[in-house]
Amino acid sequence: MVRDIEAIRRSLPLRYPYLLIDRIVEEGEGRVVALKNVTINEPVFQGHFPEPRSAVMPGTLILEAMAQTAAFLMGLEGKGMGYLVGIDQARFRRRVVPGDQLLLTARTLRKRRGLLRAEVEGTVAGEPVAKAIISLVAAGEEDVG
Repeated sequence: MVRDIEAIRRSLPLRYPYLLIDRIVEEGEGRVVALKNVTINEPVFQGHFPEPRSAVMPGTLILEAMAQTAAFLMGLEGKGMGYLVGIDQARFRRRVVPGDQLLLTARTLRKRRGLLRAEVEGTVAGEPVAKAIISLVAAGEEDVG
């Protein structure tokens, strides 16, 4: 099932400029694939390596897009809204630049009570760009250890 930006906005309590995923292109049992269109018009590129040939999407924003993808997966699994509580094994393989389409694939690794751990991988044109284990806790379950 493809979900557009309005469906994402109904699921995640984020808005521009902080909502970083544009579309859900696939979803299935314990898995979701999101799309982020990276454009030079984004505010971050005015200050992050602003020279035209040097614009790079910051790793922190790639991780945030990964966390938003995992949060969407958490919502699909009936856990509601989640808060980011951990990032493990984060690795960056190549730059993400304006004009790229960043595909983010989140897969459930573990669910228990209000906690979700998901492996999230980012690719551009089939090439790996980033990977991390994202941990989220459901709102109201912040004391889950």
